[in-house]
Amino acid sequence: MEARQKSKRRKPWWLWVLFGLLVIIAAVFIWLFTVYNAVGNLQKSGEDSKFSQFENDTTTAEPPKWEGTERVNILLMGGDGRGLEKNQVARSDSMIVLSIDPATKKGHVFSVLRDTYVEIPGHGSGRINTAVTLGGERLARTTIGNLLGLDIQYYVYTEFEGFKSLVDAIGGIDFYVEKDMNYVDNADKNRYDIHLKKGQQHLDGDKALQYVRFRHDQMSDFTRTGRQREFLSAVAHKVLSGWNILRMTNIINSVSDDIETNLSVEDMLKLGQLGLGVNMAGSEQVPPMDLISSDKVGGAAVIGISDEDKLREFVQDSLLKDSTPATGTGTDGTSTDGTNSTDSGTSSSSN
Repeated sequence: MEARQKSKRRKPWWLWVLFGLLVIIAAVFIWLFTVYNAVGNLQKSGEDSKFSQFENDTTTAEPPKWEGTERVNILLMGGDGRGLEKNQVARSDSMIVLSIDPATKKGHVFSVLRDTYVEIPGHGSGRINTAVTLGGERLARTTIGNLLGLDIQYYVYTEFEGFKSLVDAIGGIDFYVEKDMNYVDNADKNRYDIHLKKGQQHLDGDKALQYVRFRHDQMSDFTRTGRQREFLSAVAHKVLSGWNILRMTNIINSVSDDIETNLSVEDMLKLGQLGLGVNMAGSEQVPPMDLISSDKVGGAAVIGISDEDKLREFVQDSLLKDSTPATGTGTDGTSTDGTNSTDSGTSSSSN
């Protein structure tokens, strides 16, 4: 009799399944809500923005809004803000454009040489890395967009500490350093000295910054931009790994003080949907070697462009190519046939 009463009190199996599903759904909604709030902290305005002095500048028009179906272009800028006073903006030490076509799910990366001499709208001609100091992120997007022949809808800006925080937040990167790198930087009490050994190793934020900053070799900025493109690809793979997607709130919160963007939460959600299926199909330097002319302005060397129309044709041709190895690449930087893609990729970028 007692056993029969216990049997009657037992919940049907489907009720436990339903309860479990409700718990999972609630957890997903809580996760999305916390990610939503964290992403919102990356958009800054007023005195919180590096570019507050340019907020009311309407001389540079915004490109058409990205609707989610056409090509999207994002400018990644890294600045060296050491020693600057309030309201001063650092020249962009690194400028990388990520271009994604939602229709083909192909992404391409273009790194722009910082001494490239171009027309800066409203300010005459100058080095391309000075555009951000003259008109903030919008003028930088416009100037670089004009050079490439692309509408650049978004930007992400960070300085040294923001880059280090991001790499540390995703657990560092396993990467092949192609040679010994040494440089003593006496500024900031040698805080940013560079000392790396050749070989496969785990790079934390500090070592990663050393790697992407190093340019004290024969080809200087030419090899550095190649290294930056390869490292960016490795970071993208790591960020999109399953564990880091689940940790996205913690990652964003850990870097929010040091990173600024105009990407809204809705934009990031659309990009997130793209990101999981995007194939990184190409990586190029701009201007390419065959379109560079050596010039001097005021006695200082700059990088001239022999034919800007051909440069824009080069960009469009690059967007049609897919240089992904047939074997593919894993999230740890290792191709599916067991070889290290960062090894071969980095050494090939020294053009």
